[in-house]
Amino acid sequence: MGRVFVMKSAAFEYHRVSSLQEALTCMARYDGQAHWLAGGQSLLAMMNLRLAQPPALIDIRGIPDLAEIRQVGQTIRIGALCTHRQIQDSPLIQATVPLLAQAVPHVAHLAIRNVGTMGGSLALADPAAEYPAVVQALNGVLIAQGSSGERRIPVAEYFVGLYQTALQPGELLTAIELPCAQAGQQFHFDELSRRRGDYGMVGLACVARMNAGVVTDARLSFLAMGDGPLLAVKAMDSLNGQKLDEQSIRLAQQALEHDLHPTGDLQATPATKMHCARVLLGRALAAWRNA
Repeated sequence: MGRVFVMKSAAFEYHRVSSLQEALTCMARYDGQAHWLAGGQSLLAMMNLRLAQPPALIDIRGIPDLAEIRQVGQTIRIGALCTHRQIQDSPLIQATVPLLAQAVPHVAHLAIRNVGTMGGSLALADPAAEYPAVVQALNGVLIAQGSSGERRIPVAEYFVGLYQTALQPGELLTAIELPCAQAGQQFHFDELSRRRGDYGMVGLACVARMNAGVVTDARLSFLAMGDGPLLAVKAMDSLNGQKLDEQSIRLAQQALEHDLHPTGDLQATPATKMHCARVLLGRALAAWRNA
């Protein structure tokens, strides 16, 4: 009979805070080496596997205003503590950020969506996660708070490597700002996985303006194809200014060969990933063409 190993986290201190200032003051005592605790769906698993061994956890779930979704002009501001379920059920998100609304049902399973947070996902920056691709496709802005004040980080500067972001030690991701949908825009999110809720083999978040069938301002962001969300720049260039037809769709799919260079992982081989990427792009463009 085989041995059973039960992994538990290393010892750590726990602090529950009720204000942003209290949180930052507490983090300063650990020189930025403590970890923020929100939903904890990824962090606690990593700690139990000893992949993360912070000296302390600072529980930020009691901070007001970090779990609000509100509209400010033509921008939707989503607090970092908003759960996946809260986002999924929000009429405001459904009406104004349809790409995000399409993506949330693909996030893990219901039990995780009830607890996990948008901020936690974006702070972890898993390349197979849905939110990084959505925020990149929508050209969003991430708001961070540190000892020196608030910092606005354009998404183009936020993801810097595998599980790496532009957040500085001790900074807290507090909100995400996404533009409201505009007239003439089309959105599409899709993901392929072995089973619904599993890590995606490939996913695509995309947006474009359509005018009499002609594409402009296309942004195509793929997940699980590299160290972070990847913009398919060559495919975007091949689409912009073109009328959607079988030829333009085929050329955009071919352009992905220049944009995406995946390595194999536990989910799929590089060849399978490239095939899936072409399939997802074809489905998205066909849906726009037939809309």
